[in-house]
Parts: sequence; C-alpha cells; structure tokens
Amino acid sequence: MDLRLVSLTLGTLLILVTSEPRPSVGQKVYTNTWAVHITGGEQEANRIAKKHGFVNHGKVFGDYYHFRHRRVVKRSLSEHRGTHIRLHTEPQVCVKCKIWIHHRDLNVKEAWKRGFTGQGVVVSILDDGIEKNHPDLIKNYDPDASYDVNDGDPDPQPRYTQLNDNRHGTRCAGEVAAVANNGMCGVGVAYNSKIGGVRMLDGEVTDVVEAQSLSLNPQHIDIYSASWGPEDDGKTVDGPAKLAKEAFLRGVNEGRGGRGSIFVWASGNGGREKDSCNCDGYTNSIYTLSISSSTQNGNVPWYSEACSSTLATTYSSGGLNEKQIVTTDLRQKCTDSHTGTSASAPLAAGIIALALEANKNLTWRDMQHLVVRTSNPAHLTTNDWKTNGVGRRVSHSYGYGLLDAGAIVALAKNWTNVGPQRKCVLSLVSDHLVINKSVDACAGTDNFVSSLEHAQAHLTLSYNRRGNLAIYLISPQGTRSTLLAPRPHDYSSDGFSDWAFMTTHSWDEDPRGEWTQFYMSHLMSNNKYFSRMSILL
Repeated sequence: MDLRLVSLTLGTLLILVTSEPRPSVGQKVYTNTWAVHITGGEQEANRIAKKHGFVNHGKVFGDYYHFRHRRVVKRSLSEHRGTHIRLHTEPQVCVKCKIWIHHRDLNVKEAWKRGFTGQGVVVSILDDGIEKNHPDLIKNYDPDASYDVNDGDPDPQPRYTQLNDNRHGTRCAGEVAAVANNGMCGVGVAYNSKIGGVRMLDGEVTDVVEAQSLSLNPQHIDIYSASWGPEDDGKTVDGPAKLAKEAFLRGVNEGRGGRGSIFVWASGNGGREKDSCNCDGYTNSIYTLSISSSTQNGNVPWYSEACSSTLATTYSSGGLNEKQIVTTDLRQKCTDSHTGTSASAPLAAGIIALALEANKNLTWRDMQHLVVRTSNPAHLTTNDWKTNGVGRRVSHSYGYGLLDAGAIVALAKNWTNVGPQRKCVLSLVSDHLVINKSVDACAGTDNFVSSLEHAQAHLTLSYNRRGNLAIYLISPQGTRSTLLAPRPHDYSSDGFSDWAFMTTHSWDEDPRGEWTQFYMSHLMSNNKYFSRMSILL
C-alpha cells in the first residue's frame, strides 16, 4: 500500500495534469503553464505555488488552478522535466491520479468516512527507537508509551549514525500515526492515535530486554507493533524465552484492564531462504496477530514466508518496478522505500487502532475474530488458496486475505465479546508417519471446545536432518494445514523439543472428529524418527 496515496484523501491533493502542448511544424511545444487539481482550497493552492516557484493565476473551474512558472520559458520543445520532478517529490502529488482503483487498497478511507481515525488509542513500536520530534510524529507522540530499554532511560530517540542504521522504528511509527494535513511525508492509517516507541533493538536483545519491552505500561498502551524476530535464514528455530513468554501471557490476561494487550507481529522476510514463519516463535504464537505482505499487484513478494499461523495481509514492497511504502524517516525526512513485512505490521496496527476506537471493549481474541471475518482474499494471487470447513478462503501466504479497515470498524462497532478461552489438550506418542486421533474436544467438561480458534501441535521429535521434514495437520472438516514445509538450508539434527506449531486455518470449525497428522521427507529411509505430540484446541 502506498501511504502517499492515502495522504491524498485528507490533505492537499495535487494533480499535475499537463504543461500545455502546442503544435508547431509537427512538434510539441510546451508552455510554462500548468493545470493543477488541488482539494484544499485557495490558501493551500497559493502555498504550493509559492513553494515551487509558480504564480497562481486563480481557478479554472472547481478545484482546478492555473499555475504559471516564473523561471520556465513560455515556449519550449522541452517538457520541463526538472519542474515536473520537483513537483512529483511532493508527497501530495498524484501524477496520473490512479487512486484507489483495482481494489489496491486496505479500504482505510471508508473507516475515516465513518469517523474513525484512531482517537483515544495508543500504539507503541517495539524497535530501534522513534524520532519523537519528527514533524509528522511530534503532535501524536506519547511519552507514556515510550522507553529506552537499551540505555535504561525514558527517551526512545534513535542513535544516529552516518548510515542511518536505526531508522526502522521511525518508519514504522509514521505508518501508524503520521499526522494529517501538514504537507509532510504522508498520513498514518490511524492519524489521530497516540504513538510511542520502545528502543530495544539497538543493543543486545536478551530475554530481559524483550520482556521489559512487551510489558511496558500495559494499562496505557493498547497495541504493541513489532517487526522483528529470529534470523530469517531458513535454518533457525527460535522464539521467546521464559520471561518474554510470561510477558505475552500477562499482556493478554491483564493488559487493557483485563481485555488483553494486542500484539501485532510481522510474519518474517525469509522467503528467499525458503524459511517458515512457523519456526518463528513470536509470529507463531497464539498471542500475536501475524501479518504477511502482498505486492501492489496482489502477488506474493519474494521475501514472504508461508505458514499456517499467518492471520492476514497488508500491502508492502514487491519487485523493482512496484511501489514501496511512503512514511517518515530519520532526520525529519521522508522515505518512499520502506519495505518487507516490517512495513506490513504497522499498517495492520493502524487498522486495529481504528477498530479499537470503534469499540474499546474488544478483547485480544475479539480482534483476531474480527480480522478473520473481515479480511478480503480477493485480488491476491497464490496457488494454495483453499476453502476451510466453514466456507472461508485461507492461504499459507496471506492468511485470510487483505485487511479491510472499513469492514472491520463496521463489524467492531456492535461486536459481542467472545466467551472465555477454553483449551482442550490431547496427547499421544508415536513412531508412525501418519497419526489419526479421534477427539471429542473435551465434551462434557468445562474445557469443551465447540468452535475452534487456534490449533496447536506441540511436537517433540528426533530427526537426523530437520530441513527435509514436512508436517501436515488435517482437521475433522478436511482443512489441511502445512505446519512445516521443507527448509533446504536446515541441516540440523536437533529435531524439535516441545515446539508449538500453530494453525489458524480451521477457525470456527467444529473440532470434534478425527484429526490426522502426517510427516513427509525426501530422505525418510535414512533418518530416525520419533515424536511426542500434544494437540491444543
């Protein structure tokens, strides 16, 4: 999604139509006048004209203004490319005005039209700090949602380097809460929300650092957005350690007055290495809302990781000729090159902030239900779309599809909270490649699960070469989830030790009936195999 386009709906809309061509002996002759479409009034037209050396000669009609440039010759065979380029660098400029077509948006305008802009919602970016005095952020900056865990002080300002290494958090913050109508970089999805930052990645990232960051001021911060995790190298299996796990658990149980902190997580950028986000214990957690990416053309990006824990998708970067994300940057600047799932998670955090404004009583589980019900699978291309047991389309690349801000705020407004979470645990030990287990989902007990949310398979397994292994889980309704795809760079013989593989693909299905888990390997005959598994419904 191009945030530059989002900004057009709120701020000044500047459309460069043409510098008038006039025929002369078969050639185009360009004048020094422009017709410019500005939705912001005459004062805004005058401001833009003055900034770029134009004289505003007034309205042509409607919101079209007649601009003449002081330093451009009246008649030229040149199309005044330099002048065009300077105008095009303005975040408000739309060259061809192809805005919000072909369904290439997250329907944010509809949420704004309904009056939801993030007012009263607090988001914190867990990253390398945020530039709190950036013109696009200073108005919405919230010191109570901020801390420098790396240096142990309240100021999350990034550490500046010659290469601007610590720009990541500032870029993410602008996607959420950049203010509107100030002529800067763009506008955040939740442009009236409050934004904070936790500086925690610019140093040694320990279990203590993660736990402190995840548990900062949980009665004040509503949403924590994180775009980091283990190495995306296609061979690492890692996740939160003891304290961070406890921070997640306390957050969902005690945060936001018991309604639960909402943790939004990027699904990972290891696609080129054939990595699986189910080997990332942060995005694979039931307590995080895992977000993947799509290119502007609705394709799977080269960096995207496919896995069954991904819940939904937002737009981000793609190939060389596809748009990237426009947002705030270090040194009070802007960028049009924010990329990867790092850029997707903050967009999702902004949309979730809109939903929370619509209904402050939503729990962390309510929010996941809303995402499942309102995400849009249309216009996203992949070969693994399937229809689950309750008729919803779902994919390992996109989850349930693109987030839809208009739909989620509409459903959130009158949403009835789901009941208490119930957990039914089933254990089995086997050395078989195919395991069938008939379950009643703890019927007749207080833990009876009649409608599924997450399904987890806690697996302890010994195996000579972990990367050759593929693991699948099939629900009683026939929905097949890939818990683990082969990872060609993973040569480890460590196997898995109580690793929780998670799928969201059977959401709302009746879990009663026969579950099937099976394993496949390219070199099964040369490997030793043994597993201990618990299924958590």
